[in-house]
Amino acid sequence: MKKKNIVILTGAGISAESGIKTFRDSNGLWEGHDVMEVASPQGWRNNRSLVQDFYNQRRKQLKEVSPNQGHLSLVELEKAFNVCIITQNVDDLHERAGSSRVVHLHGELLKARSTVDPSLVYEWNDDISENDKCEKGSQLRPHIVWFGEAVPMLEQAAMLTSVADIMIIVGTSLQVYPAAGLSAYAPSGIPIFYVDPFPKTNAELNGAQNLTVISEKATTGIPKLVQILMEKMK
Repeated sequence: MKKKNIVILTGAGISAESGIKTFRDSNGLWEGHDVMEVASPQGWRNNRSLVQDFYNQRRKQLKEVSPNQGHLSLVELEKAFNVCIITQNVDDLHERAGSSRVVHLHGELLKARSTVDPSLVYEWNDDISENDKCEKGSQLRPHIVWFGEAVPMLEQAAMLTSVADIMIIVGTSLQVYPAAGLSAYAPSGIPIFYVDPFPKTNAELNGAQNLTVISEKATTGIPKLVQILMEKMK
């Protein structure tokens, strides 16, 4: 029997349980900074060293945390389904948990890219310094999609969502577009499961058929959902 396709959209809520701070929980501040200072092209132009230092610190923080039960439980689904995780998170916790197919909408903290050629992307585990250049001689920057920039992986994410048999949404406020609009690409009538302790449906989800809301944090809600889905496959 052909495996069904599950698309999972994850947001900051699932990583927060591992100890990674989010900016939407604290009046728009991210680790004490206005997000536009550290997550926008204007912020980069205004104070490049501040932005580099900010992401260098986030990279160090990432090495101190581990995947939680939410991340680990999602891996179990790969035993019975074709699973693709589309994440708004820039950490690598899904990969470290063992998920084999992860699409990062907003970039990846453990990568750097050229400021002159966006196609030049490098694996990067340590600090990015002012002396780190791409092969074309241009300064490297964090491989992060900042506010006001295009989302290169959005088209692929929409395509994957369009062939989903089941959609799961975890730990996202569904307020940050274009990611929040991905459910609009899902086939009409497919089961959609939304796991979040404070669920907020948006325009796309308000009219969704077969929507099941699990009002729990990821570490408890995802294991329950995974058990339900795995039982149905027996």
